[in-house]
Amino acid sequence: MLLNALLIFIAYLLGSIPSAVWISRKYYGIDIRQYGSKNAGATNMLRVLGKRAALPVFAIDMAKGFVAVQLAYYSGYMLGSESMFVMKIVLVGAAVLGHIFPLFAGFRGGKGVATLAGAVLGVYPPAVLLCLATFLVVLLFTHYVSLGSMIAGVMFPIYTYFVFGERSRVLIWFGVAVAVLLLFTHRKNTKRLLSGTESKTYIFKKRPYRPRRRGQNQGE
Repeated sequence: MLLNALLIFIAYLLGSIPSAVWISRKYYGIDIRQYGSKNAGATNMLRVLGKRAALPVFAIDMAKGFVAVQLAYYSGYMLGSESMFVMKIVLVGAAVLGHIFPLFAGFRGGKGVATLAGAVLGVYPPAVLLCLATFLVVLLFTHYVSLGSMIAGVMFPIYTYFVFGERSRVLIWFGVAVAVLLLFTHRKNTKRLLSGTESKTYIFKKRPYRPRRRGQNQGE
């Protein structure tokens, strides 16, 4: 029990690594949380600072989620057992919680989409890879990161059940929880999408470094 608690805490610490905050401060001399949507995540980095700043943030955020879930293998539970699976789910929650409320950045983080994707990749890779493809297709056609994130999240339990034929109740309910979490954290984005005020993101469009403060066409 003590070991599992330690592993969960380590997962939270991994999630708390504020890659967007540290990179924006060290290499651009700003705190990304003061610009754009004020979220410490890859999307806001992309909009404010461009791809060169956003890509390492996205990679680090996904990696920390994935690594956090791998801690389950040190729990002592049998590989493939339900206890192991439940432990992985708890570690997913700890890592995402760390990203949203990072210990190393004043408990002001981002929405945890990349961290959640990396963590869930460590739980059930096939469906996550299909979700990432779904996200990219939606983004390329609509240029809305938020819409792509929500649709990909909703499709996760659907892909798991109908495409890959999984019947584990724990896995299915976990997928539903992931979808609900993404819909909840993007509730403000949903309102902007409905009102037509959501910011678009063009991943192949070059842009100069021009930080925008909150209130200037906010988005993800």
